[in-house]
Amino acid sequence: MPDMAKNRSHSSEGPSQRQLRVGELIRRTLADVLARGDIHDPDLNRYSITVGEVRTSPDLRVATAYVVPLGGKGQEDVLELLHRNRSELRRMVAKNLTLKFAPELRFKLDDTFDRMDDTRRMFEQDTVRRDIES
Repeated sequence: MPDMAKNRSHSSEGPSQRQLRVGELIRRTLADVLARGDIHDPDLNRYSITVGEVRTSPDLRVATAYVVPLGGKGQEDVLELLHRNRSELRRMVAKNLTLKFAPELRFKLDDTFDRMDDTRRMFEQDTVRRDIES
């Protein structure tokens, strides 16, 4: 019975140190590759892409990169281009990793910037500011 409780609490702890370390290494590598324009796709190289975060699965076989194009324009195009070039990106990431397997790369839009703007606007509202100050 104690083992069940232990397993439940472990699953809600969040990512391990290894997942965080590998995710950050992948994030930096992807950001460098995209900034230098190392991919052989001129359509992708036209965009300046921010890689905000990379989350890895517990077994490190899947890495989800949260990305946003500079200025937020062309988001769907960027996702399609990254998806189209994911094999080449995976090879380039694998060169910098010392893992048994190169993780499968998945890409999602990073909406943290939008949420920060929404939060900032909320705090600027008179009613919210009045509640905070009292």
